[in-house]
Amino acid sequence: MRHHTTFRQLEIFESIARLGSFTRASEELYLTQPTVSMQMKKLADLVGAPLVEQVGKKVMLTEDGRELAQASREIFAILDRFTMSVAQRRGLEKGKLKLMAITTASYFAPRLLGDFAKEHPGIEVSLRVTNKEQVLASMADNLDDLYLLGTPPEEIDVVATPIMDNPIVVLAAPDHPLARESRLPLERLAREPWIMREAGSGTRKAIERLFHEHRLEIQPRLELGSNEAIKQAILAGLGVSALSCHVLTLHQPDQFAVLDVEGFPIQRHWYAVYPAGRRISVVARAFLDYLLAQPGGAACAPASTSASTFASTTTDCGGGCGRRAGGPAIAR
Repeated sequence: MRHHTTFRQLEIFESIARLGSFTRASEELYLTQPTVSMQMKKLADLVGAPLVEQVGKKVMLTEDGRELAQASREIFAILDRFTMSVAQRRGLEKGKLKLMAITTASYFAPRLLGDFAKEHPGIEVSLRVTNKEQVLASMADNLDDLYLLGTPPEEIDVVATPIMDNPIVVLAAPDHPLARESRLPLERLAREPWIMREAGSGTRKAIERLFHEHRLEIQPRLELGSNEAIKQAILAGLGVSALSCHVLTLHQPDQFAVLDVEGFPIQRHWYAVYPAGRRISVVARAFLDYLLAQPGGAACAPASTSASTFASTTTDCGGGCGRRAGGPAIAR
């Protein structure tokens, strides 16, 4: 088998095994779906056994497929270690950096990664943005160099380094009556219709914790699975919400009102995370140091009098909301 199997076939198979989809694998690898299917048929013929099976709309691995997936990951891990060993001897002239981040990090991670890549053009960089469940699954399998999260996982032993402030602010439509109010009590905000992320979201947990500390509860009017959907619902006048300041990136400064509310902003952080006990590569360490060296951007300011006041105080929010959180690494 080893004389006929190609690394490309193993790369395609590992992507299918990880993503559970031919379509998503073809998108990740920039291949057509027929090409992916053809290479998988050739690989199965070489193995002499089926590697995947279709169960409804899901692609499931057979027993042979699971063994080959694990072997493929071990092969690529060995190659990555070799690449990093060469990179250590050459400094940062060559190497790879694989990042994975939760969805909200997409508002700042590409910019930071792009700036790092410009400084180190010989480094091959990649970034996958997905939901928290898939990030944790990838972390458990040790598939990437660094993970960007709003909350370090408790179920996995990790090293978490705070890299940036992540203030949670209350957002409303610019013409919302509360946009003109100052120092709103939480009791008043609790009476508003709320638009929330799904149960289990780190942002939602932080919001509910604050209200519970004041013996208050909020009843969500809508539960939506993405920040973009929540922002559209806010602009449609369906309620208020609290989101990371970073979601305002690229928006016009007067498009949303940041309400001045007791207890807000909720101060959280963004973390760069990797599994404990793992020796991160010289490239990953260089990127982590690069993140910690970044200056802070402008913080989101409340619209204490009007939406226009908010506009004048949040022009730079898209550049990075909040100062750099250069704290020590936390072992979890």
